[in-house]
Amino acid sequence: MSDDLANDLTHRLTHPRYPRSNAYDARWTIENQMGPHALWLLEWLAPALGLDALGPGARVLDLGCGRAMTSVFLAREYGVQVTAADLWIKPDDNAGRLAEAGVADRVLPVSAEAHELPFGEGTFDAIVSIDAYQYFGTDDLYLPTLTRLLRPGGRIGVVVPAVREEIDGTEPPEPLEPFWEPAFWCFHSPAWWRRHWTRSGAVEVEAADWLDDGWRDWLLWSEVCAEESPSEFMAGMARQSAEMLRVDQGANLGFARVVGRRV
Repeated sequence: MSDDLANDLTHRLTHPRYPRSNAYDARWTIENQMGPHALWLLEWLAPALGLDALGPGARVLDLGCGRAMTSVFLAREYGVQVTAADLWIKPDDNAGRLAEAGVADRVLPVSAEAHELPFGEGTFDAIVSIDAYQYFGTDDLYLPTLTRLLRPGGRIGVVVPAVREEIDGTEPPEPLEPFWEPAFWCFHSPAWWRRHWTRSGAVEVEAADWLDDGWRDWLLWSEVCAEESPSEFMAGMARQSAEMLRVDQGANLGFARVVGRRV
């Protein structure tokens, strides 16, 4: 890539809301993406989760870490010890990325299914999940099982694709019908997530909110990935997302942030 193209890409993905993420190579984030911009979403989550207050050596589980971009970010930006757990991306693949990023001594990649996590009670000071928790965390019984891995008072924080208001009935909003897939029914509103976590009895919910103009961030990222992704499969998914978001214009789709403290 020429310097001019690299500078243009960096300029397009430099976002005033995410100053820490801006320091990461734009091409690296595109090559390792598996959906919405994971570093932007983690940077939005961080203050509500209190990551700056954890301190060096704190133990964090990055659940559904994908290609471990978020694990690199956690280790570099907050000095924590990270367990990078994912089902689809093999530990050896992530180990190479972690070594290249200079955090191999602070991040342990593991292969794990979300319902069969091989860790003891109270292992972690915090649990993070970016763009993954919706696939397994809507089960009424899941959160109490997961939060036993937290020390008492430890926090869990997730960011998930969401709908602004809960969808009643069995049909999606009319503008989204051409794009709707059955898997999208795991998208819920912040109010739904607050109720879901509260009634579990496992956590005290400290935040369940909506990212203002998050759909614009998602659209920008999708447009860039549609043009620049080295994977035609990922570029195709990005094109579909961008088309859907342009039609929706933020009426329904965006992101929810949910944070809870183990009681």
